[in-house]
Amino acid sequence: MDIKANLLAVKKSFQNPECKLIAVSKTKPIEALKEAYEAGIRDFGENKVQEIQWKQPEMPTDTRWHMIGHLQSNKVKYIAPFVHLIHGVDSYKLLKEINKQGKKIDRVIPVLLQIHIAEEETKFGFDKAELNEMFADPDFLTLSHVQIKGLMGMATFTENQDQVRKEFRGLNQLFEELKSKVLPPFVQLEEISMGMSGDYLIAQEEGSTMVRIGSAIFGAR
Repeated sequence: MDIKANLLAVKKSFQNPECKLIAVSKTKPIEALKEAYEAGIRDFGENKVQEIQWKQPEMPTDTRWHMIGHLQSNKVKYIAPFVHLIHGVDSYKLLKEINKQGKKIDRVIPVLLQIHIAEEETKFGFDKAELNEMFADPDFLTLSHVQIKGLMGMATFTENQDQVRKEFRGLNQLFEELKSKVLPPFVQLEEISMGMSGDYLIAQEEGSTMVRIGSAIFGAR
């Protein structure tokens, strides 16, 4: 497995060279992460708190850790001190917990709000009504230790590229719609995290600023 060659091939295929690449390193051994690091990768995506916890001390200090999986509220405290970005904030309850843990250690934690864009019920995330309800809540304005940097979404797992494109386009439209609203200063919408190994090119065409790629870099799990 030539990780460096895979990385070059992925980067070369990018529709948008400005798009950030998150190397999804979940289940991969630390040697593979170090190889990717040597090849220039600094952003690594993990989906389990336990795994990110043991890998973090093993990697150089300028490694940026992205929590990309479903995060349980009771696990936030373990990654709060060092996580670079939490992609999957899928409920107001979780956002409040992240804020609480950030407050305890006096750290503003950057997050993305996960939006439910897929037709599959198994995916997590806010729908538009829940989002508006949260923004309208007076308590929302008191969140002092989170920074909402954008949105994240996962498309339906399907061969139908038109459907995937439609879902990504919908997320981008919501992103633009929210950007036109007056939102609190801690909501700075800059990133749309959408697109994985199978659909990142479509995602980039539809406005993604951040793609999460695992198997195309590290090989199949």
